[in-house]
Amino acid sequence: MTDRFWENKPLFELSDSEWEALCDGCGKCCLIKLEDEDSGEVAFTNLHCQYFDMDTCRCNHYSERSRLVPDCLDLRKHFDECLPWLPTTCAYKRLATGEPLADWHYLISGRHDTIHEAGVSIRSYAQCEKTASDDLNDHLLIDWSP
Repeated sequence: MTDRFWENKPLFELSDSEWEALCDGCGKCCLIKLEDEDSGEVAFTNLHCQYFDMDTCRCNHYSERSRLVPDCLDLRKHFDECLPWLPTTCAYKRLATGEPLADWHYLISGRHDTIHEAGVSIRSYAQCEKTASDDLNDHLLIDWSP
């Protein structure tokens, strides 16, 4: 990868390794979402799937995620579909909308922990769906928006 590659190429021209390097590790796209069938509005919960690692804010079975969790979308393959609900902090969304990477992004800061220190990741509030109550409405994030 070249230095600051994200400034020289559109998202659709990134190599697989460049695409993966852009992931800031916030975990927000891994939160379970509920979609209103009538309006199409997406609501986020504070729940992540059983394969999400809260310490790393990454999937423990990333290469198998679509097989293990059929509802897990491959962001790169479904980017246009996912873009509206991606959080405004997301590196992919920022670049797609003409914004620069945030100062806390590890490609800028040089450290993976700056996203957690900035309070942008889900590390401090998310919980595993396996340990949660059965009613997803009990886990809606009211005060957080993408």
